[in-house]
Amino acid sequence: MTTDPKELDPASVEVGIFYSHAPQQVWQALTDPGLVEKWLMPSTGMLNAAVGTHFIFTVPTEPPGEIACEVLKLRPGQRLTLSWVDLRAARPARWLVDWTVDRQGGGTRLLLRHSGFDIRDPRQKMARNGMERMWRRVLTQLGELLDREQPDKRLP
Repeated sequence: MTTDPKELDPASVEVGIFYSHAPQQVWQALTDPGLVEKWLMPSTGMLNAAVGTHFIFTVPTEPPGEIACEVLKLRPGQRLTLSWVDLRAARPARWLVDWTVDRQGGGTRLLLRHSGFDIRDPRQKMARNGMERMWRRVLTQLGELLDREQPDKRLP
């Protein structure tokens, strides 16, 4: 993750967060549909995370929205890259969501990068800003889930 504001890509969201849990615990929370539902949203078809797997997230809004995803890259335990398309959008854009899991000190550093926003388009710029707020919130929820579901798996 870059820290120099001049190097940040305004067309992407980058959020890094540290969890005091082992990388395999964080990875499981990113890829187990039952756990993902507890901190992000429910999915259909997410069971076998392999390159080429297609699945749908159900957005808990009224009426419900749908995010179509495809696993584009997978390095088990380390990296997961998905396409991300909001099917309810008037003009759906294809974004990329990339998760990188790294052991760091006494825990795990998770880096999320959500890219592909066309910030010249006011709707996409607004979507980018909304997604940044959403990712910060749900990554906090992920940490709370790890603490609740796997308190004994924390690294010393």
